[in-house]
Amino acid sequence: MMCGPGGAGKTTYAKRLERAGWIRLSFEVEFWDRGITTMPDAAVVAEVAAELKARLLRHLTAGSDVVLDFGFWFRRQRDEYRALLAPHGVVPETVYVATDLATILSRIGDRQGKGADDWPLTETTAAEYFARFEPPSPEEGPLEVVRENRRARG
Repeated sequence: MMCGPGGAGKTTYAKRLERAGWIRLSFEVEFWDRGITTMPDAAVVAEVAAELKARLLRHLTAGSDVVLDFGFWFRRQRDEYRALLAPHGVVPETVYVATDLATILSRIGDRQGKGADDWPLTETTAAEYFARFEPPSPEEGPLEVVRENRRARG
């Protein structure tokens, strides 16, 4: 489960796993494939979430490695997926991309809205997302923390 606020670098990390043979599931990709280029209403988000959960379970049943390139901003979201996977004997690892706000703000300016992984964010929105984000903790379960900052980028 990729975890971090918008602009942290989650998709970059998830795409590395995808190139290594993992299945990457992403709300943004699903929205884009449906022709949705702005944040949809709650009903559409719920529909996409249900479809992604069903795909996740199918891929896991088939023995595939899956990376959830979502965000998992809140513990309740992470707990929901842990509860979904527990009956299948899967204990997911959370990969928290810990990125400072200055780095996030420097990255979002590059977004042009030309693809699923290029959704534009304003500085105000990115800062709001950063402020609302609930970082994961080790007591939640397996956790890898990836440090991203301006010096590490590049």
